Amino acid sequence: MSRYARHLDRSGPTNPFPGLKALERKLGREVPHRLGSNEGLDMPHRALKARFGDAVAELARAYGDAEAMEVRQRLVSLLGTPLEALLVDAGADSLMALALRTLCDPGSTVIASAGTYPTFRYFAEGQGCRLVEVDYHDAPGRLAPDLDALAARAVHEQARVVYLANPDNPSGHLHSDADVLALRNALPEDCTLLLDEAYHDFRDDADAPAAGEVWPGVVRLRTFSKAHGLAGLRIGYTIAEPALIDIMHKVRIHYAVSSLALAAAETVLDHPEETAQHIRDVNARRDALADHLRTLGADVPPSATNFIAVRLPDADLAARVHRELLEAGTLVHRPAHPALGHVLRISTLEDALVPGRLAALERALEPRA
Repeated sequence: MSRYARHLDRSGPTNPFPGLKALERKLGREVPHRLGSNEGLDMPHRALKARFGDAVAELARAYGDAEAMEVRQRLVSLLGTPLEALLVDAGADSLMALALRTLCDPGSTVIASAGTYPTFRYFAEGQGCRLVEVDYHDAPGRLAPDLDALAARAVHEQARVVYLANPDNPSGHLHSDADVLALRNALPEDCTLLLDEAYHDFRDDADAPAAGEVWPGVVRLRTFSKAHGLAGLRIGYTIAEPALIDIMHKVRIHYAVSSLALAAAETVLDHPEETAQHIRDVNARRDALADHLRTLGADVPPSATNFIAVRLPDADLAARVHRELLEAGTLVHRPAHPALGHVLRISTLEDALVPGRLAALERALEPRA
């Protein structure tokens, strides 16, 4: 059985507008007179220049490179991933939706952990998929997706896609690459592992050679939103087998990534020392916040992300703390899924370490008289 959605198992559709940059690469020369794309290239943008400067105004006028060649080439240098195994799109969420459009027909069964990143459910249901959930492994010192349960359910249900966030959101748990690949090998032949690696950069081994590997039967999703600080510009990339990348190109929005987002990603990739220092700072704050809350008696599982999870005794207490923090002007995340309603997720920004910022949580951790 084909791995892809039935309507894509044929020639076409093909992108009708590959873009000027792709044409210039094909011709081997610059095309200086752009009279074919109907862009507003003569818009003076006085207001944009006044607010953001000339560079943003210049980038705003023209479509970006639909092939994101400059970003992909930098990723090749950074990760060692083959160019044809990389696809850039408008963030990991957009790539998730694209993968589901590529792999699933309406009615296809997909598997995920109950309470994991909820956007997967949103896109899966929007694609008409049948979502089957399995419980987290929720035990002292561990809150993690249950890989054995995911594999068993995928086999039982003959699933098309299994979704795994690694490091996990919202628990922060990190599975080893060996365990992830063992999960992939346990899935049905035509089932794809959709591996959400949005927090990959915060792993201690993020620079290991395996970071850029193409794993058969796996779609690896990455983002520039977290470690690179470009959440507002919406850009990310996927690593997958070139044959699958080719199919994804059939259904992707070819100008989904703006020229500004592309330029910003190129810039941060050209300055890796700034990203590296940011990651070190975030991880130090994460460890400091986790240690502080643990000294107060909090149950804080290990995290390999830019947040920590706090596991409270029950959902009612978590809901109360969440509400009191919000009333005091502090927003933390409480998963909407009832399976993880007892969890609070806290981003490890400097603001989280300000004395009293998490006072409602700290009061809830005080021993009862």
